[in-house]
Amino acid sequence: MTLRLGQDQAKELEAIARAEGTSVSDAVRDAIAEHIERRRRDPEFKARLQRIMEEDRAILKRLAG
Repeated sequence: MTLRLGQDQAKELEAIARAEGTSVSDAVRDAIAEHIERRRRDPEFKARLQRIMEEDRAILKRLAG
């Protein structure tokens, strides 16, 4: 996976990783894991996800029928 960051954001991320004694890759993986976990606990996100799943189920059913 390629992640493109603006120059300022990339420099800030590198500085944060250095200060935390970790790699930029580890810092990004940690941030993604935290983002996913927040979504898992977010009832509004879960409701949106449920709506999307129901819409997809209906579309797939029509296509299969």
